[in-house]
Amino acid sequence: MALLIDPPAWPGRGRLWSHLVSDVSHAELHAFARELGAPERAFDRDHYDVPADLYDRAIAGGAVPVSSRELVVRLTAAGLRQRKRYTPR
Repeated sequence: MALLIDPPAWPGRGRLWSHLVSDVSHAELHAFARELGAPERAFDRDHYDVPADLYDRAIAGGAVPVSSRELVVRLTAAGLRQRKRYTPR
């Protein structure tokens, strides 16, 4: 019933990143990400990687700030969690 975002704590490419998810549908998530200005390439199976500079804008737009753990718990409970497949090397 919500768009969720965790704190920008994930380092990458010289920036910190948040994860943006929906616990309703990927369609809701994609629509919100477009409004936010997140590029389609930022989508990774079940979430968008959002740079720290968009964090406050996402919250102002309606995303609910939650811990990273809460984000995963709610995404899993909604049946929308997409785990990486294990591929032996």
